[in-house]
Formats: sequence, C-alpha cells, structure tokens
Amino acid sequence: MTINTELIQSLLPGKILAVQVGLSRTAVIAETDEGLRCGLAATLSNPDFNHRCCPSVRHAGHLHEMQAADLAGLVESSSFTEVGIGLATINALLPRHPEQWVELNAEDYLAEHGAGKNIAVVGHFPFVDRLKALANKFWVLELAPRDGDFPAQAAPEIIPQADVVAITATTLINKTFQGLIDLCRSDTRVVLIGPSTPLSPLLYEHGIDVLSGTIVTDPQVVLTGIAQGISFHQLRQEKAVQLVTIQKGGE
Repeated sequence: MTINTELIQSLLPGKILAVQVGLSRTAVIAETDEGLRCGLAATLSNPDFNHRCCPSVRHAGHLHEMQAADLAGLVESSSFTEVGIGLATINALLPRHPEQWVELNAEDYLAEHGAGKNIAVVGHFPFVDRLKALANKFWVLELAPRDGDFPAQAAPEIIPQADVVAITATTLINKTFQGLIDLCRSDTRVVLIGPSTPLSPLLYEHGIDVLSGTIVTDPQVVLTGIAQGISFHQLRQEKAVQLVTIQKGGE
C-alpha cells in the first residue's frame, strides 16, 4: 500500500470549508468533530503546464464544494499544485497525537543529533549555513542549486555517505520522495521536515524516523495571510503556527 493510500485511509471525517492556494503555501480548512482544522503544504507548479489549456487546478473555484476524500485524493494528481492541495487536506484531517509532540523545530533537532556527523539536507532551508559549522561533512541537495549546494542529480553519490538525512516534505509533492528514501543506508537517521510534513506515525513504515512539521494554531490568520502572499517566516511572526517534532518510538 502506498503512503498516500495509507494516509487517506487514516483521515478523520470532515467538511471542507476553505481552500487557499497562495504564493508559496497552500492551506485547507476543514470542520471536524474535534473542531476547526487547518493543514498546510507547499505550493508548487509544473513548469511544462500550459495553464490556459491544461489548468494546474481543474476545479478551481469549486474545491471547497468537494468531499474531503476527493480533495485529499488530489495528492495523486499529475499537477503539483493539485498534489499540494491534496497534501494540505491530508494534513488538516490527520488524527493528532499531541502526547507524542515536542515543541522543537527541525534546525534544533538536527543540530542536536547531527553534530559531528555527516549530514545531507534535501532542500535549501534557511538554517543550512548554521548547521554546516556543526557537521563533520555537510551537503545541501537542490533542484535549483545556490552557491555551495549540490544538484539533485548528485543524490546517489551523497546520500549513502550521510549519517543523518533531512528531506523536505515537498518531495512528497514533486514525486521524488521514494527515490531519495531508497538511497538512505539502513542505519541512517532520516528526518522529514517542513510545513508540508504529515505528522503521522504511518510514515515510520516508509523509511522515516523523525517528523518535524507544523501545527496551525490560528487558521483564520493563516488563511488570510496566504491569500495575501504571506511567507512561512511571517506566519511564525504572527504566532499562527507551532513547530513540533515527533520520533519513531517516542525517543
């Protein structure tokens, strides 16, 4: 069974209230028996899509009318924008396990568990320069490399050398996740990071040891902000999100 299928089957029932596809983030708000929920995911696009004749979002304007399961099912779409909508829906409706959360961001977790080790980070996060000073060897893999980064094509050479691998959850959107997991050694600590991360123990069965993601604490601030092009840093400044980490086995 695929990750997407398992995640969708685990979801709480809920009614979709709003979908917002912003500049860099997508948000989905749903009403559940446990109250209002908001899920986030990255907004990505397919460079080769002709938006006029092959729109990135087929049912734009009517997404909030869809059943939750159908909206979550967009995670299987060939459009990365729709996949982000599906993943945000999943993140809104996943069962929550607050007893397993630690209020801890990915940078602090990686600094603690990666010091003196070989670290590979998939995705150029704002903290990579700070982590570099702590590691024995340090690599950043990027589809669009910046100075000092390695191209994504170097993953087969680099990832098997890493003791700790941090993978951006946007790989679930652009369909590169499984290929990266397959490159990790069996003794490597694998961390899935970023606001798109599904905080579900189901991912432990798919090669992930640690999940470092986001809980939305103020859905209305998030929805309004995303409609106006807000960045994730700004969402943190607004105190609309909480960064949490959970580990396999609760270690």
